[in-house]
Amino acid sequence: MTAREGDKMNEERSPYAGRWVAIVRGRVIAQGGTPEQALLAAQSSRYKEKPEIIFMPAPFALPPLIERIKDILPPGQELYLVGGAVRDLLTSRLSPDFDFALPSNGISLARKIANALKADFLVLDDERDTARVVVTNKDGSRTFLDFASYRGETLEQDLRARDFTINAIAYNLQDDTLIDPTEGGSDIRAKVIRACSPNSFTDDPIRVLRGVRQAAGFGYTIEKSTREWMKQAAGQVGSVSPERLRDEIFKILNGPRASASIRALEMLSALDHLMPELIKMKGVEQSPPHVYDVWTHTLAALDHLDQILSALRVGYDAKNTNDMFTGLLTLRLGRYREKFARHFSEPLNIDRPHRSLLFFAALYHDVCKPETKTTDENGRVRFFDHEIKGAEVVAERARSFNLSNDEVERLRVIVKHHMRFHNFASRLEGEKQTPSRKAIYRFFRDSGKAGIDLILLALADMRSTRASELTTEAWTAYLDVARILLENYWEKPEEVVAPPRLLDGNALIKELSLTPGPRIGKLLEAIRENQAAGKIETREQALAFAREEMEKAS
Repeated sequence: MTAREGDKMNEERSPYAGRWVAIVRGRVIAQGGTPEQALLAAQSSRYKEKPEIIFMPAPFALPPLIERIKDILPPGQELYLVGGAVRDLLTSRLSPDFDFALPSNGISLARKIANALKADFLVLDDERDTARVVVTNKDGSRTFLDFASYRGETLEQDLRARDFTINAIAYNLQDDTLIDPTEGGSDIRAKVIRACSPNSFTDDPIRVLRGVRQAAGFGYTIEKSTREWMKQAAGQVGSVSPERLRDEIFKILNGPRASASIRALEMLSALDHLMPELIKMKGVEQSPPHVYDVWTHTLAALDHLDQILSALRVGYDAKNTNDMFTGLLTLRLGRYREKFARHFSEPLNIDRPHRSLLFFAALYHDVCKPETKTTDENGRVRFFDHEIKGAEVVAERARSFNLSNDEVERLRVIVKHHMRFHNFASRLEGEKQTPSRKAIYRFFRDSGKAGIDLILLALADMRSTRASELTTEAWTAYLDVARILLENYWEKPEEVVAPPRLLDGNALIKELSLTPGPRIGKLLEAIRENQAAGKIETREQALAFAREEMEKAS
């Protein structure tokens, strides 16, 4: 064969990258996702000829960690990288976790890999011969490597029992070939989510959520039959453990198009079995300046929150926006991009992003509007104390999902105080009155680090409230309040947000000859408020103030 003939054959084979092909006299005559499929396809058209079956390499590079595992494997050890990690390799994504399948001894091999990598090891399921290796990376993040024996007698049975065809592809670490019995590679190219079988969702109802998440995350469409099977299985979602439901929901909220995913779960009737309290918001009308009902407003808030966080991320180019309000946002708050990044890099739980927790709060911020709805004599709709009651509802749901105490408290604080920013902005817009130093102090005293989340949620809440009717004047008032709060929190914390303590309780008791009791704490807090307001600067002034307060009370 000449070099020119070889080049021509390579050009002809390029469309088959990642596929098994049958070759007769140097030409591809059939293809398949497995060697057997390629052979059967060839025999159906060229049954008298004996083709050569070869694999056409896929153009991707393995992550360094997988290369290390290949080097660690004992000679002749059969091992396949499976699931989402293979899908991500084929779509040029970097997977955070890796699943491996092998004929047997999954726990034993996992232990050997863990020892070689000096990583943590734990058994996940003795009965299914499944174990996990946890690799702690230099930045403190963790990579999970799960090893499991086949679910079925063969690799193909294992793959066909998985959720979606795009996740049912295996990479052979021994010879660098792919095994794709359900044509997942074709569905990846067509951008389609297709179930491996009609039983996929009854076998594991969590796949309903996973299908919605992956469709949104990859920008894929869900195939019609698959969508119908998801809807039929939606009622079984409640049988899934709270931890698995929580993990999928938080992945949805941390991914792209979170609002579209939540709406899809609603349309599939899955939301009724996940977070039924949310459904009550549908169709609950609101008075101006609201332009949407409560449910539509909530989903719009998720969209605007996503846009706001995107515009405030490090590296965002404001020239790329054609939205005037986003442009104003970047002008006023863009200086804090790195500080926002640090804020969101500090999760309250290492396994769940801070960002998804804020989106969970946004999803619940108006959850109690339906039960607090009243209409006054002028026909104006009101929702008195909806934020107070909503704080307890979101906390209850968070506890049911087994979130940590810190996460529960953060959600409760965000929902409880989400109206305070609106009150600041309303006074600035209507009365030209900016928040006082004492008001700023109280805002962050009650919210702490959640104050940053409250600011971002308020901006998204405002945009979804007025939508196309939002004016430049109103938006500017919101941005001005945000700028004032952020300046004080990040640039002048010791002046207003957290002034240094000039006295402690023991000093007050000694200097004023007081007895211990609740009034000591009230005096100390009053001193701090006046420090924040700029009225107290020294220990002597603090003592004088305390004496005056005691005289007034006597």
